Amino acid sequence: MVTEQVKHTSNAARGVGKVTVMDGNKAAAYGALLSRVQVLAAYPITPQTPLVEYLSQFVADGALKADFVEVESEHSSLSVLHGASLAGARTFTATSGQGLALMYEPYNRTPTIRLPIVMGIATRDGISPQCVWGGHQDAINVRDAGWIQLFVEDNQEILDTVIMAYKIAEHPDVLLPVNVCYDGFYLSHMADRVEIPPQEIVDEFLPPYRPTHQILDPDNPMSIDPLTPNELFMEYRYKHLQALQRAKQVIADVDQEFASLFGRGYGGLIEKYRMDDAEIAIVGIGSPVGTARVAVDRARDEGKKIGLVKVRALRPFPREELVEALRNVRSVGVMDKNVCFGWGTGVLFMELRSAMLGVPKPPATVGFIDGLGGSDITMEHYARAIAIVDDSANGLAHQEITWLGLEEE
Repeated sequence: MVTEQVKHTSNAARGVGKVTVMDGNKAAAYGALLSRVQVLAAYPITPQTPLVEYLSQFVADGALKADFVEVESEHSSLSVLHGASLAGARTFTATSGQGLALMYEPYNRTPTIRLPIVMGIATRDGISPQCVWGGHQDAINVRDAGWIQLFVEDNQEILDTVIMAYKIAEHPDVLLPVNVCYDGFYLSHMADRVEIPPQEIVDEFLPPYRPTHQILDPDNPMSIDPLTPNELFMEYRYKHLQALQRAKQVIADVDQEFASLFGRGYGGLIEKYRMDDAEIAIVGIGSPVGTARVAVDRARDEGKKIGLVKVRALRPFPREELVEALRNVRSVGVMDKNVCFGWGTGVLFMELRSAMLGVPKPPATVGFIDGLGGSDITMEHYARAIAIVDDSANGLAHQEITWLGLEEE
């Protein structure tokens, strides 16, 4: 299920399109536009606000033939999309931080009634101490609500992943909503080179949504989400979990199909970089992976056999793929832009440690927390992290968790 990422568009790719410069919010808006969404509902909140503005302008200009519902809150925006999705429409919304918190009730209902809604999260750290800056905490806090969660590295991946998210969500083996999580401010507001694929090739890749599992029809009335008997509730939850596991293969297949048409692939569930002969590795998620690539290249120039693994799917968690990718390394450093309050670690560190349970000779695993509240994750931070991972591989003393940026060597 794992392939090396195709970083540049192939000349043979049929999906070569217009190259421009745009911020991440606009890239997400273009993803929704090219996916031909039919109903939009969103409420602005920093750092997602420009996305709502871009979408409303697309509708006003006639570029996107969709109904844009102006709502009074995030709770209402997702509730509106419940009805639209049940009526058979392809839908989109986006939020951040406290908007996601206000959306909590319908957010939890969305996957349990199997609605293939796609929602962008311009990720943001916690509300207090007062903060509107970037972090992964908002998306991390709802990771077990039953959505598929895909994290991206750059603006091109935002646009492409929104398109792929619909093909994943609407797949008959899945039928679950998808979050496309991109870092607030570092991606949402920063401009980058983005290729806009041709609409006709996107249409070939992503045909119109034709729901068959449930649809509201006045001529054939049905009850949606009634009070459920205990045994039936158990069956619902079991099938939901099975669908999440089936999504692993669908995510990988969709990524490969996208790469064949557009010349860009992202590895499916994870992406490996310089891992073929790696003896130590960094595991990361989101936009900090871009800095990690450069840090790995510099460490390679210094003679260190180091590689990088990017986690794209936090849910479903790619346990088998990570175990396989890291089977030959002696030590792994996990970079988290969030905290797990229960364990005093980052969530990705905790998840990877759990994935390694039962592996005969697991690599040593050390954790790093950085980038909270929008703070920068620098090359110096990665250099320090790599040195600690190298020490761990050589049996030297080290901390299990290091908060980079709080103290200097």
